[in-house]
Amino acid sequence: MALSATDERLIDLRNIGVKRHGRWLVKGVDLTISRGEIVTLIGPNGSGKSTTAKVATGIIAASEGTLWRAPNLRISLVPQKLNIDWTLPLTVSRLMALTHKCSSSEIIDALKTVGADHLVNEPVQHLSGGEFQRVLLARAIVRQPDLLVLDEPVQGVDYSGQVSLYQLIANIRDHNNCGILMISHDLHVVMAKTDRVICLNTHMCCSGPPEQIAQNPQYQQLFGDSSSEMLAIYRHQHDHTHQLDGCIVSDCDCTQQEKTDV
Repeated sequence: MALSATDERLIDLRNIGVKRHGRWLVKGVDLTISRGEIVTLIGPNGSGKSTTAKVATGIIAASEGTLWRAPNLRISLVPQKLNIDWTLPLTVSRLMALTHKCSSSEIIDALKTVGADHLVNEPVQHLSGGEFQRVLLARAIVRQPDLLVLDEPVQGVDYSGQVSLYQLIANIRDHNNCGILMISHDLHVVMAKTDRVICLNTHMCCSGPPEQIAQNPQYQQLFGDSSSEMLAIYRHQHDHTHQLDGCIVSDCDCTQQEKTDV
């Protein structure tokens, strides 16, 4: 597990539950995230993934349980959907600075980190799905967060683009030494790039390293026995290293081998 030497805890949720209109949206969830760690919430639709993340980030209050956050914790959220009026002219640089005051050099640096600095003056309407997700990642990391929360970060991106984006997310974790909380229903590729998985179905079914979760009967009951075999296929054991933007170091001319469609 990729933790810092001091195991610096960022958030700690204990026995969290959220009740609305007499119904429990999620109940009995424990969640801790440390600096340098990627934790992924998985589960079917309506399982409480987004609700749990909203409690962790302070967007909504829990009905029961305890929540601790590190003092002065900086959190950046990449939402599943961003409400933008697509009829208005909006460049990438303007989008980056909409809700956070940052300099042009900070914007360029963040875009370089995700391999998207060439898009700085592009209208956001012209971006592909993968390009837009990279820009949203840059918009989040320009704020230098301690905790980065990603809700379905590869939505609308093809398979090869998903692999590259998850590699990029892992590289951002290493480079920025931040904690990352991901929400996903994309079980196989995302689990290959996470340190710890929490499987939800309105309650906490199981938690642990990806290989352990893939063998858990509750996980297999939710997602099928074949899911553990598919995970073994997607678990990416590198015989090479990547630059921060996802490019293979041994192929630094970035011939799009791992950046296709992103």
